[in-house]
Amino acid sequence: MAIYEYQGMGANGRVVKGIVDAESPKAARAKLRKQDLFITQLVEEKEVAEKGLSLRREVDFRQIFGRIRSQEISVFTRQLATLLNAGLPLVEALNAIIDQLENVKLKKIVTQVREKVNEGSSLAEGLKGASNIFSDLYVNMVRAGESSGALDIVLVRLADFLEDQVKLRQKVTATLVYPIFMVLFMGVIVFFLMTFVLPKVTEVFANIGQAVPIYTRIMIGLSHFFQRFWIPLIILMIGLYFGFRRALHVPKFRRRWDAFRIRAPIFGKISRKIAISRFTRTLSTLLSSGIPVLISMDIVKNVVENMVLSEAIDAAKNSISEGSSIAEPLRRSGLFPPIVTHMITVGEKSGELESMLVKVSEAYDNEVEATVSGLTALLEPILILMMGGIVFFIMISVLLPILQMNQVLK
Repeated sequence: MAIYEYQGMGANGRVVKGIVDAESPKAARAKLRKQDLFITQLVEEKEVAEKGLSLRREVDFRQIFGRIRSQEISVFTRQLATLLNAGLPLVEALNAIIDQLENVKLKKIVTQVREKVNEGSSLAEGLKGASNIFSDLYVNMVRAGESSGALDIVLVRLADFLEDQVKLRQKVTATLVYPIFMVLFMGVIVFFLMTFVLPKVTEVFANIGQAVPIYTRIMIGLSHFFQRFWIPLIILMIGLYFGFRRALHVPKFRRRWDAFRIRAPIFGKISRKIAISRFTRTLSTLLSSGIPVLISMDIVKNVVENMVLSEAIDAAKNSISEGSSIAEPLRRSGLFPPIVTHMITVGEKSGELESMLVKVSEAYDNEVEATVSGLTALLEPILILMMGGIVFFIMISVLLPILQMNQVLK
C-alpha cells in the first residue's frame, strides 16, 4: 500500500494538505472524496523521494533527518486520550491530531493507522504495523483498553508512564551533561597542545642539545606520538565505537556486557536500579490495564534492556505459569534486591500489587536521581583537578628546561 501527498480544497473552500494511504491513486482520490475534499494535486511518496517533488513549500531539515522522540509519542498519546474522553469518535480524534502534528514521519505513521481504522481494523492492529515506533507494551495496552471499553483511561495511564520515563531520562541526562562536556573539553585541549603546540616548542630543546628532565622527555615522546599518529588514533577510536556497537548484536557478547553493566562498581548499581524501576513501573501499568500476568511478564522482559535481567524475568514467567508467585522466582534469581521481592510479596498477598510496584519504582527513581547527582557533585572537582594537573605537568615540562637554559646562558 502506497502513501500519497495531496493538496486540495475542503467543503469550506479552504486549501488543505496532507498524506493518505491507499493501494492506487484512484483509491486515494476516492478516499479523499469521501471526506468532501476536491483534490488538485496527488503525488506518491516514492516520487517525492526520487524526484524531489513535494507539495510543501518549506523544507524542514529536522523533519527530514529527525527521528520520532519518546516525548512526541507521549504527547500524541495524551492528546488522543483527551479527545476520546471528550466524546470524539476515534477516527475524528486521529484526524484532529494529524492536522497539528509537526513531525512528518509521525504524521505519516498516524495517517496509516487512521486509514486502517477506517477500513475496520482496531486501533491496536493499526499501531502494530508501526512496531518500530509503538512498542509491544503500547500495542497490548491499547488492545486491553479497546477490549474493556476504557481506551481513554488506558491511554491516560500509558501517557503517564511514557512521561515518567521521559522525565527520568531527562534528569539523568541533564545531570551528566556537565561532566561529559568537561571530559570532552579536556581531551580536545590536551590533544591540541600535544599535537600542534608542543612540537614547535620542543624543537628548541632539540636544536640546543641540552639535557632535559625525564618528565620533559616523556612529554616530548607523547607529543611526537600524537603528532605522527593522531589521524590513525581518531580512525581507531571511531572503529572501536562502531565495532562495539556491532558486537552488541552478538548474543554472547551482549550477555557478558549486560552482566558487567549491572555488576560494575558504582555505575552497576545505578544501571540495575534503572532497570528494576522500568520493570516495576511497566508491570504495574500493564496489570492495572487488565493485561494478564504472563503476557505482562513477556512484555516487560524487553523493557529492562538487559539480557541477564530479561532471562531472570523469563524464568520467572515460566515459574508463574506453573503456579508460582511473582516474587519467589525473582528472589531465587539473586538479581532483584530483597526489598523489591518483599514488597511484591506483600502486594500479592494484600491484592495491591500494582500500587506496591509503583512505590518500588518511585523509590528507585529517587535513588537513581540522588546517586547520579551525588556522583556528579563529586566528579566535577575531580575533573577540574585532573585538568589542572595535566596543564600543570605540561607547563612544568616546558618551563623548567627554559629556566635551565637561562641559567646556562648567564
